[in-house]
Amino acid sequence: MEIVKIENLSFTYPERQQKALDQVNLKIQAGEFVVICGESGCGKTTLLRMLKREMAPHGEKSGEITYCQTRLEDLDERTAAGEIGFVMQNPEHQIVTDKVWHELSFGLENLGVPTQVIRRRVGEMSCFFGIHPWFKKKTTELSGGQKQLLNLAAVMVMNPKLLILDEPASQLDPIAASDFIRTLQKLNMELGLTIVLVEHRLEDVFPLADKAVIMEKGRVLYAGPPQQAGQALKNIDSRHNMLLGLPSAVRIYNGLSVEDTCPLTVKEGRDFLDRHFDNHTCAAMESPRRHKDTGEYAIEAKNLWFRYERDLPDIIEGLDLKVRKGEFLSILGGNGSGKTTLLSILAGQKKAYQGRLSIWGKKIKTYKNNELYKHNLALLPQNPQQLFLKSTVQSDYVEICRVMGYSKEETKEHIEKSLSLLGIAHLAGQHPYDLSGGEQQKAALGKILLLKPSILLMDEPTKGIDACSKHNLTRILKDLKDQGLTILMVTHDVEFAAENSDRCGMIFDHQLLSVDVPEVFFSDNNFYTTAANRIARHMYKNAITCQDVITMCTRNGGCP
Repeated sequence: MEIVKIENLSFTYPERQQKALDQVNLKIQAGEFVVICGESGCGKTTLLRMLKREMAPHGEKSGEITYCQTRLEDLDERTAAGEIGFVMQNPEHQIVTDKVWHELSFGLENLGVPTQVIRRRVGEMSCFFGIHPWFKKKTTELSGGQKQLLNLAAVMVMNPKLLILDEPASQLDPIAASDFIRTLQKLNMELGLTIVLVEHRLEDVFPLADKAVIMEKGRVLYAGPPQQAGQALKNIDSRHNMLLGLPSAVRIYNGLSVEDTCPLTVKEGRDFLDRHFDNHTCAAMESPRRHKDTGEYAIEAKNLWFRYERDLPDIIEGLDLKVRKGEFLSILGGNGSGKTTLLSILAGQKKAYQGRLSIWGKKIKTYKNNELYKHNLALLPQNPQQLFLKSTVQSDYVEICRVMGYSKEETKEHIEKSLSLLGIAHLAGQHPYDLSGGEQQKAALGKILLLKPSILLMDEPTKGIDACSKHNLTRILKDLKDQGLTILMVTHDVEFAAENSDRCGMIFDHQLLSVDVPEVFFSDNNFYTTAANRIARHMYKNAITCQDVITMCTRNGGCP
């Protein structure tokens, strides 16, 4: 039975010429797990919000959406609120109460559900999601993963029939993200819940999906089995941008001329390699030449200690860090491990109560006024909206150029270059808050680059952006690094870190551990590693990217 039917749906935002959605037709069967993907700005989030009547954006709409054969506009309020659940990308934006148990009961109280029923449902969901150990905690005390799990539980306690999620794992570390996705699988398999999920990180969700929907410029490019998505894209364009975003097993398969069923999972990818390739000629990937140590350090931290309040436990304990001039260093770790706190300390926004911190060999406390930030150090925050102050991207860029003291001609030249570099010239006249998450991320980076920093600190720069944009970001950062820029990145994106870093490290137990070149760092990990490494590690040592695996397979040839 069809639970959702979308017919000839088109939508245009106010004062926009281009349609956000253009003649979208889609059918979703009850109990299906549907994954929607596509480049940033292709209309994914707009489509999701159109499915939730209360969250539908304002603008010009044509076409029709029906839920259980009833037009969305005709649904009664209880059905619309209770049977269609929505989980947002940013967990902070959805939590509205102060305590965990308050959050779980909030929706049911608003529906006028009897107290005894509320208590029973809240108790059941708390046990199902493993929330009971922190049931009475304040919501402000939860980690990012716990907050997102709470959002999901608060929706599920309403007993929805349709669950809509907009990149729910984008701010979670790899382990928390995998746990969250497995929870969705359990809800789909055990409760028969219909799930519609928008996600850029397809590694974990593609194998679970009954249907993959690929969007491009507001249209549905493909809707069908995930196993056939790669071939469908290749038939449209052999170099289609979305091919870069497919799971590692699919990308490895696409990079090798082998007639076989397309693998989706790590297990299927390993079986595929075992059937068709050997490792007799060469069993180890040569480590590429990494950053040359010049002996000069951009950042030196020794024995840093930090806590937010005197009576609270330490977040950072005796942390040591050295970042070489012109190096790209990535720091990974779980949600709440202290990664963002460390960046804030290094950026001078927070002060360690013990330890020594130097930028370019000069103690950070000796920098006066804006000396630390002018053509020196810049921080790209995790939430890009923190950087926007004006009503358009262009106005924001002009303002930062004014602060930097650029002339009128320099301002025009720098802004045009920054917009062109990131491919966002078409967004210059738009309000930053009207952009998609990925577009906001790129616009924020463009503003930061106008500072012309020599040290760039980045907190989750790939959050919410598609694979093609990541590929372009790789090129941009490489060019900047070749010009002498020093980069320190905090990220959950292990593939991006593996591809771009000179060294990687992990924050655990309040300290920075295991700093090493990516080939060693990721090859020794089981969870904080790439899917490509999991697929090929039994055959090829140090192969950590899809291209590494393809290269090794090509060198070794097929099985005899």
